Amino acid sequence: MKNYYRIMLGKRSVYAQEAHDGNYIGGGWLASVDLSSKLPDDWRESNKNLIPLFLDENPDKSKISAGLACGMLYTIAKGISVGDVVLCPDGQGDYFVGEVSGDYEYVEGSDLPHRRSVRWYSRSISREDMSDALRNSAGSIGTVSNISKYAEELEALLSGSRPASIIATDDTIEDPSVFALEKHLEDFLVKNWHNTELGSKYDIYEEDGEVVGQQYPSDTGPIDILALSKDKKEILVLELKRGRASDVVVGQIQRYMGYVKDELAEDGQVVRGVIIAFEDDIKIHRALSVATNIEFYTYKISFKLDKK
Repeated sequence: MKNYYRIMLGKRSVYAQEAHDGNYIGGGWLASVDLSSKLPDDWRESNKNLIPLFLDENPDKSKISAGLACGMLYTIAKGISVGDVVLCPDGQGDYFVGEVSGDYEYVEGSDLPHRRSVRWYSRSISREDMSDALRNSAGSIGTVSNISKYAEELEALLSGSRPASIIATDDTIEDPSVFALEKHLEDFLVKNWHNTELGSKYDIYEEDGEVVGQQYPSDTGPIDILALSKDKKEILVLELKRGRASDVVVGQIQRYMGYVKDELAEDGQVVRGVIIAFEDDIKIHRALSVATNIEFYTYKISFKLDKK
């Protein structure tokens, strides 16, 4: 099955044109290490090998930083298969699109030494032509984002047709309109975090001054928001219900929290969870009555017209 990925080629796409001209994508972490013999089939096994190397080279970084960098590096070098499609922002509002055509290659001394060859398509995709949901996913913070759930829309864009405004291909979603609404809520939360109740205690995880805690990758899928308490003693996993079945979202956040506890938490750090939904939900209350480390919030939308 073909997968689709959004790949940032350097911060603010600084290497996008160079990579396009050279027919490759690449990553820049662990630039001095040839990964040819360090890429097992299991992503978690790779992280066990690479995270210590990353922390040795970057002693000022946390395990969260190391997990993010090494997970994205593995995806570029091994996780993406030959034949998968990549979208790379060009820094001008469009996306270069191409098909990965080769396995991992190490190019010593370059800015993006961990490379995969790509056959770029002649057609680019404009951000303006994307649905809101795809635009938000393709524009999320971080180097690598799996956007395969938008495969139908992406293929339509590449063929020149414009897709419908709301697309929900996840069979666990009960209400596609709420799904679309809560994608906007995620972006709103990130932009207005410091004005929320959660923002008084937690900061969305940042790396080098850039927010990377939105859609943070894990081995069971991306975490909506990953935050750290101001005293660094708690890691918060926040998940939006997105119109999904109640048991699905509770199980999902528990898996995410387990990943954070096992792979990212430092000694003594506590992992907590928050679920946010559009409406109150008795099923979630019942499930969380035996999960005291997860809280449940609902949100309200306020809309006002001012006559001038």
